[in-house]
Amino acid sequence: MTAKTYVQIHSLKNALTMVIAAVFVAVLAGCAGAGTKTGQFVDDATITSKVKTAFATDKTVSAMDVKVDTNNGNVRLSGFVDSEAEKRKAEEIARSVSGVRSVTNALTVQGEAARRY
Repeated sequence: MTAKTYVQIHSLKNALTMVIAAVFVAVLAGCAGAGTKTGQFVDDATITSKVKTAFATDKTVSAMDVKVDTNNGNVRLSGFVDSEAEKRKAEEIARSVSGVRSVTNALTVQGEAARRY
């Protein structure tokens, strides 16, 4: 192999390395913006899970009848409860969960007998 061929191969190798590095940096930069949204989604899912778990461990609130939606840390409760006391307790529990910014309580008070039908 001549010195000229060696230099050409070495230059080609360096150019290829630079292209691969540039692609890698571009991919990472693209992921950085998506990471915020994905991270927020994961945080919201975690908050929802924590609220539902807290409902399940509480004897006052029926976790099966209360739907929890979380968006940017803002929790919305919907569904049916048996009493105003259960409605207030559900909101109190949701507010106590770490990461919750606000709670919108859209629960409907409806007796257990009415829910069976």
